Amino acid sequence: MNFSQLFDEKIDTIVKNWVEAVRLDRQIVSTDNLSRSAIRNHLPDVLRAMTTVLSQFQDSDIQSIVQNSLEHGILRAAQGFTPQEIAREYRLLRQIILSTLEADLVNGTVREVMRVHRAIDETIDEAIGECFKSYVEERLQALQQLQSQAELTNQELTRLVKANQENLSHLAHELKNPLNSIIGYSELILRASQKNTGAESAFRHLEHIERVVRNGRQLLRLINDALEISRYQAGKMKLHPVPTDVCSSIEDVVKMLEPLASAKKLQIVVDCNLSDRSTSDLPKTVVVDPLRLQQIVTNLLSNAIRYTESGSIKLRYGILSDNQWHISVSDTGVGIAPEDRERIFDPFFRLHNSVTHLVDGTGLGLAIVWQLVKLMQGKIELVSQVGVGSTFTVILPVNSSSKIEE
Repeated sequence: MNFSQLFDEKIDTIVKNWVEAVRLDRQIVSTDNLSRSAIRNHLPDVLRAMTTVLSQFQDSDIQSIVQNSLEHGILRAAQGFTPQEIAREYRLLRQIILSTLEADLVNGTVREVMRVHRAIDETIDEAIGECFKSYVEERLQALQQLQSQAELTNQELTRLVKANQENLSHLAHELKNPLNSIIGYSELILRASQKNTGAESAFRHLEHIERVVRNGRQLLRLINDALEISRYQAGKMKLHPVPTDVCSSIEDVVKMLEPLASAKKLQIVVDCNLSDRSTSDLPKTVVVDPLRLQQIVTNLLSNAIRYTESGSIKLRYGILSDNQWHISVSDTGVGIAPEDRERIFDPFFRLHNSVTHLVDGTGLGLAIVWQLVKLMQGKIELVSQVGVGSTFTVILPVNSSSKIEE
């Protein structure tokens, strides 16, 4: 039987079934926001080249399989796929190819079936190897870029930290864990790269690379938070207030943080009267620094998500008077004891109880919020009950035109 021709006729069916299987597979969550064409990627070209491998009458187009698999790995790295997700999509491809050809395979001889099965396996294995090769290279480049950015940020941190040594030992302790992880896994990667690593070896070390990148981002976030505190204390922070659509800014932050809330099965409820502004008593814009406003909302929502294990988080925007407006964030989290409320906005202060000691954080988020609100000539209020939840309310002037000079 000419299985090459049969396979060529069924490429479109294989591609369609594979894309649908990948979209529905809950072990490949990176496809949730991807279109079908983005998932399909270079698969049709790989399958067309596979027909030459199955053919007994033409040379195998291995170079096309290699090139398209390399490009597949580069794109999957850009799309944020994990190594496990890539391995899973190739496993689905193997299953769908064989199930699609099953009716024809039963009509072939044993020798033909074995040859076709072996050719399919060898081709997919080659594609997997080339895909992981380019994927690893892309992740290493991202790691190098992250390292360069961290080095530049660290230089600025070194300059600013000389003006204020308070709590430096605490910050060093928080930085130690991700830094040790970066060093340890980087050494593993370097030792592995000195050997003759094939596709299987590369796959084993992909998890190390992912951990280095994740801990590098955590380290960079800690450093940036420390820099915000240092800039404020050194009087270097500036505000640039402009007419700003508060509801739109809130929407952007909520979309960014929804995955974190969804991971804990928390619902974020926003009361911003977005559906009917014409009859709303809320002004369309207020004069505020939009970047700092989003920073305030981001820190308050992140803090609420971090310390809430079940329930919901509510964000409200409203008018208090002709001259003032407010944003409030309420959660159903652990709550704050009365003796801790006076220190909750201090840099590096963290709650200590049986729940919060398991929560990652440096105690800088609320300190940054307090400093920004003060710069904006506003105030922040806290209402909280242990075991019930907390509400942080930021009150700001509607038409603040002040700027903080260097």
